[in-house]
Amino acid sequence: MVKRKDPPGGGKDSHGRQPNNTRNTKRAKVQAARTIRTQPSDAALEDGKLDLNRFLNAREFEIKSLERSMNKCKAVNATRVFQMVPRAMRRRTASHNVKRVPKRLRAQARKEMLEDNTPTVESRKRKPRTTRARIRAETMRKLRYLAEKKRKRKAKKAGDGAVEEVQRRGSAVVMTRPPRPKIRRNMLNEPPKADSKYRKRQINKTWLPTHLWHAKRATMTRPSSPLWRFAIPLTSTAKCYRPTHRASGQKGVVAWDTSYMSTIGVYGTADCLERALRYLGLVQEGLWNTRGKKWRAGVRKWTGTVSRQQKGSRRDIGPATIVWNPQPPATTSDEMETSEKPKKPRRQILIRTHPSCFLELFEELLKVAKGQKPQLHVEDLRFEVGSIELVGPASTETLLGILEPFHESPEAAERHANVFRSLAGVANPASLPKDAILAFSARDPRLSYPPKRVEIPSGGEQTILKTLTDWPVEENLKPYDIFDRESRYQASRMPSQKSLNRRKGANAPGEPIKVTAADPPIPVMLLASRPGTDGQAQGTWTLLAPWKCIQHIWYCLMQYPVSTGGNPRLGGLEEQRQIAFEHGTPWFPGDFPATTAGMNWELEERAKRRGDWDRRPKSKRLEWKSLDLGAGRKGEIGDGLACDFEYLFGVSARTRTQGKPDAVSIPDAAAEAMVVDLPAEQPQSPVGMTIRQVTKTEFSALMKSGSGEGVVPEGGIVAVGLEFVTRGVAKPCARIYRLPRKGGKVGGAVGVPSTQAEVPATPEARTRDGLPVDLSEQWLSKVPNGDKKKGAAVPRMPVGVDMETRKKILAGSLLAVEVPYPKPAAGNQTDFGGHPLCPGEEDLIGFVTTGAFSLSEGRGTAIGSISARRALETLRETGPREGKFCVVRNAGESIGWLARWEVV
Repeated sequence: MVKRKDPPGGGKDSHGRQPNNTRNTKRAKVQAARTIRTQPSDAALEDGKLDLNRFLNAREFEIKSLERSMNKCKAVNATRVFQMVPRAMRRRTASHNVKRVPKRLRAQARKEMLEDNTPTVESRKRKPRTTRARIRAETMRKLRYLAEKKRKRKAKKAGDGAVEEVQRRGSAVVMTRPPRPKIRRNMLNEPPKADSKYRKRQINKTWLPTHLWHAKRATMTRPSSPLWRFAIPLTSTAKCYRPTHRASGQKGVVAWDTSYMSTIGVYGTADCLERALRYLGLVQEGLWNTRGKKWRAGVRKWTGTVSRQQKGSRRDIGPATIVWNPQPPATTSDEMETSEKPKKPRRQILIRTHPSCFLELFEELLKVAKGQKPQLHVEDLRFEVGSIELVGPASTETLLGILEPFHESPEAAERHANVFRSLAGVANPASLPKDAILAFSARDPRLSYPPKRVEIPSGGEQTILKTLTDWPVEENLKPYDIFDRESRYQASRMPSQKSLNRRKGANAPGEPIKVTAADPPIPVMLLASRPGTDGQAQGTWTLLAPWKCIQHIWYCLMQYPVSTGGNPRLGGLEEQRQIAFEHGTPWFPGDFPATTAGMNWELEERAKRRGDWDRRPKSKRLEWKSLDLGAGRKGEIGDGLACDFEYLFGVSARTRTQGKPDAVSIPDAAAEAMVVDLPAEQPQSPVGMTIRQVTKTEFSALMKSGSGEGVVPEGGIVAVGLEFVTRGVAKPCARIYRLPRKGGKVGGAVGVPSTQAEVPATPEARTRDGLPVDLSEQWLSKVPNGDKKKGAAVPRMPVGVDMETRKKILAGSLLAVEVPYPKPAAGNQTDFGGHPLCPGEEDLIGFVTTGAFSLSEGRGTAIGSISARRALETLRETGPREGKFCVVRNAGESIGWLARWEVV
């Protein structure tokens, strides 16, 4: 079949319409521009001899033709300035304003606009076109006139009364300063007083120090619905999912203003502080013996989950980071002082926690502080200490570029400052000692603005290796200035930008501003963190500084020229969730439904999903009751718009009341201590239900304890990471099923073998729920050949069974051998084209809280929470390899996908 040619340019098509030959015309124009005319070489020959003049003229003609063709190609393929800027700086819709492009391209853009006769528009000279715009312009003109009149009248009055004021006060000049912020003990403190211009916008929330910078570049929370009492940037306005992945792991750096994180200061004796921390769940002996000596000395930090006592058990509050302030060195007068009862030295600690669980933790601290003798003092430092987080290979380089020690000479500088200087060339903060801390005084970064790229000295690898090996931060250890209220206040009294501009104008061009007495030192603290699961992932730098210094540090940080190109990338709340998801670590509070903050987050997400579902027309929204799950099952399990843990444990409670042996046998005393008492008819509300988070250490201990020895609470859930075996991408609220038990049984006592040999049924045989008997084998057949050897469990004889039971188990294993011919037909040919059906409701074990396609893994992954009791049952029955296979089905979908879970 021959493709029909386009009609000629001047004619019309069969319908009488003018054809669109724009593409052909442009192609012909480009080809004509690229055509280079040449002259044959025969013209330079005469009777077989070369005529030199003719040859030179021919070559001259070809060179001019080449130059003419190059100029034509440049004109044909010319692109405008607004198409030459990087994708992130694209300004197509603002092509009428040259000020919207970088300064280096404005001259060329202005020239293009003159050549094309493009009309230029300036907002201040634009005439109002509508009635409302004219009224606003007239009102602004009148207000401007009244303000100018008032200013002149005020200046005249001040000039007339200046002499009287000086005589009345005895020629004394009274200088005022802003009042020192009050920090009340054992009480919540008020946020800083906003400027009068923005005060009405912060009635029900607090702005971050960098709010105005973020509001122009990021999507913020809605003004009417702040998040955790703050206006927080959610994500960048530019497309940043893949750039964030590259900057956080390959090259570059991602920065967040995390000043919304709450800080609490606790002061008292070391014994009282130890009792208070033990009350919050820090009961590991490694923290209070010689292993925790560095942490208590103040050169390491502790990061973990704090908890509180609740009705005979402990309930998690949330993650926290605890730092001790080093003790001052002992002086001669202290050693010579002799008294009958010397006073115990007072210590200080900083507790940094998430704002969603701040109030809960603060109330627990007040409760335990009042019961200590001598009493502890608790201070709310939320608006005293701000923070910035950085992730990426260039995070250390960026900090070195903007944080310069206050003392220039290494001899006068602090010990931690010299260690920080020697880190030039470190590409991953995870290579530092675990939970490392660096605290020193830095200069105002505006003194050396714009920041310059850090140069790595020659032979720096040996210096870095020696520093990381020795880590000499314990020598001459002094209390950190960031703990001192006076140091934080003096650092917040930084000179204005106008004064710095005057000082910079007095210097030579390019010369940095010298430090004077008007420039206070800024106390900073750097916390190095390692990823929770993946050892190869990038670590995190956390910069703590006074609240009012964060803005100036942030402006300089975002202008730092990274050695790999570009500047640090802006990160929001969504980017935090993305990086935590790619690292395989749960994100608080979204992936912690066992905490009060996590449950509140889940309730808010449910309300958002419900609102989106209600706004859709009935013809375009999913009807949960009509969902077909196969085998005659209709309707979604639980609430399709929620991670319905209430329904999960409500089903478990009804199963126990109906006499089904679906629970781990535990002692009666432990059963009485259970916190979850769900009715058999209707599950409790999420607020009234208490679920407990089982950590990875506790779950491993329960797994090793054997059957009947470990006490598993009914409401216990464990966080898991899911990785799909072949295909599949999970979404939030997806259902997680365990593989159905072989033979279609509902359940039995854990660890107790069956006394009857099971004979394999035909594929057509089904259980009383209508599911195939060999449904578990159908799902395991989806495992690739490379994973089958890893996933196949080695059959072992249960411990403590008699000889008769051993014979029956052996007979069952012999009868279960696969017959080579004829091969059984593929199961489930009637539903979903042969795809295995999802297990039944009794095999539901949990829900997915975060799920997507992971760029780091190249496949679908997810983070979820499953019932610890049901997970232990499956592992003890089928083994640790086959028992970790599960089926993940998105809410509202009929087909599930095979995945493997691991505790995180």
